Amino acid sequence: MKIIMIDEEAFFELFERVIKHVEENNAQQKKTWLTTPETLKALNITSKTTLQKYRDEGKIRFTQISRKVILYDASSVEDFLQQHAQETF
Repeated sequence: MKIIMIDEEAFFELFERVIKHVEENNAQQKKTWLTTPETLKALNITSKTTLQKYRDEGKIRFTQISRKVILYDASSVEDFLQQHAQETF
């Protein structure tokens, strides 16, 4: 077994770089399914009734794994936002 010794300052700098790398990789990984609060935030709405309307009208894909647990397809939410995007002049 080899022992590597480094300066305390160098150790903490390396440690910070590793943390930054891990955080960047986690940020790049997209979630497949979003919870109701995450979906409301992504759509910038506060009304669960509006979200239910989007479900009922088939505008956003979802799965209902129990009576109270509904998850929304992240790509469907993204597509919904893209469909409503306005081009600039």
